[in-house]
Parts: sequence; C-alpha cells; structure tokens
Amino acid sequence: MVEMALSMVILLTIIFGVLFGCLALYSFHFVSDAAREGSRYAIVHGATCTVSGTSCTVSAAQIQTYVRDLGFPGIDPSNMTVTPVYSAYPAGGTCKTLGCDGPGDLVTVTATYTFHLNIPFLPAQTLNMTSTSAMVISQ
Repeated sequence: MVEMALSMVILLTIIFGVLFGCLALYSFHFVSDAAREGSRYAIVHGATCTVSGTSCTVSAAQIQTYVRDLGFPGIDPSNMTVTPVYSAYPAGGTCKTLGCDGPGDLVTVTATYTFHLNIPFLPAQTLNMTSTSAMVISQ
C-alpha cells in the first residue's frame, strides 16, 4: 500500500504536469492568435474607415473588447490585456494622420495573458504570456 501511494503521487504529478503544460501551450497559441486578430481588426478600422458614410474607427478599448470577445474555450478573458500602439511607418518617418492611425501608418498590438499553473503537490505559479503583432493600416 505504501509503495502504491508513493508511486501514485509521482505518477499523478507527472500526468497533471503534462496536462497543464499542454494547456499552457494552448494558451500561448491563443495569445499569439489574439495579437494577430487585434492588429487585423485595427488595420481595417483606421482613421479613414467609413461604412455607409459613418465613421467606423476604433479606440484602444474597443480593440481590447474585440479580442476578449473572441471566445476561445478554456481562456479567461479577464486575465487578458490588449494594448494597441500606433506609430509612423517606416520607423522614423512621419505619421499620415494626426493620431498615426491613417492608411500607411503602423499599428502594433501586444496581447498579454496571465496563466495560473496549478500542478498538484507542487507550488502554484503564474506564467505571463505575451505576443506582439504589427501591421500597416489599410483604411
């Protein structure tokens, strides 16, 4: 019984470690995709974006809400932070519009996700996953 109990502790720690490791990799893949989706959303909603004569430009808060609402299973949207930064393209150039959010300017979206790693019999850890995507604004 003692041998079984000791071996089960080790076996279950390894099994749960592998499962949580796979979940962490899945979360990092999501963070990478979320940054790309956020920058894609920002490039099509630049300063000159209009739909039926109405402006469709977006703010940083709207980009963050869009990315959080993507709805990947197993991901807690409240643990995600999305930060868009507008700048001139190429670097060192001048912005095409006042807020650097016009066609030809660059938007860089950084997505950060806090992943809580809780493997049984080991101390809990927090992993901060970050991914950045940059695209040139098209409209």
